[in-house]
Amino acid sequence: MVSKITVKAPSSTANLGPGFDVFGLAIDAFYDEITLTKIKKGITIVTDDNVPTNPENNTAGLVVKNMKDKFKIKDGIEIKIKKGVPAGFGMGSSAASAAATAVAFDKLFRLNLDGNSLVEFAGYGEKASAGSVHYDNVAASVLGGFVIVKTTPLDVIRIEPPTNLRMCIAVPELVVPKKKTKVSRGVIPKKIKLTDSILNLSNAAAIVAGFMKKDSDIIGNSIKDVIVEPARQHMIPGFSKVKQNAIKAGALGVTISGAGPSVIAFAKSSSNLKKICLEMSKGFASANTKCKTIICKPSKGSADKRK
Repeated sequence: MVSKITVKAPSSTANLGPGFDVFGLAIDAFYDEITLTKIKKGITIVTDDNVPTNPENNTAGLVVKNMKDKFKIKDGIEIKIKKGVPAGFGMGSSAASAAATAVAFDKLFRLNLDGNSLVEFAGYGEKASAGSVHYDNVAASVLGGFVIVKTTPLDVIRIEPPTNLRMCIAVPELVVPKKKTKVSRGVIPKKIKLTDSILNLSNAAAIVAGFMKKDSDIIGNSIKDVIVEPARQHMIPGFSKVKQNAIKAGALGVTISGAGPSVIAFAKSSSNLKKICLEMSKGFASANTKCKTIICKPSKGSADKRK
């Protein structure tokens, strides 16, 4: 019988502009690694990272607690967490831990759960950081590729991204407020104009068509959001300059990655990706903010690292 398993899960970007709370994309920029080990009783968390070690307040802890209860598992579990995804920067940090944990638990106890069930269990972990369950990041981290999340009932549609799709991510060196996701959700308008809704809907539909047709140009050119991005951009110093610079340097589309403050530019493998990164850095520098840049591509989902 297997008594220990290690799974790693990728970072992700959610929304992709107009697909707020619906779209997610797994990206190979960073990974979280979770090792679950059967112990006699209880749930313990072992980590060298700055994350809560009380299972009730920890993303991975909540996932394990929920799955133990649901499947009436008597064994205790030690959760070893190795964070690779920076927390609070709009790249699905809590989701990566939650996704890896759900997949590891499924493998450890040979539950053979389907994709939707794994996403649902991983979603419980998001409560620890976001205060509510939402599935865009966890669905991408579990399943990989591009995901469309339908809820009530939960049904995740996964589409393989074009092989030439690339992203340039600028991660600003900012102090991120605690419960940042909650804060950034708080600035979103409660009422929106019908014309804005139609514009976002048409762009969101075009993004799906772009993924279906494996056409990175359609995807990038449709990354336009007139609802959430305008409400959040004041939280990111130099955002409009970062965006403008990236487009001038050849990016197809630019938006806030998830709830920010990272900014993500969509491009193709044939684009001058280093130039796009450099120009994004200059955009942040114009607001006296340093940033790190990463060139990445879509990623597969949570991978089993058991030898």
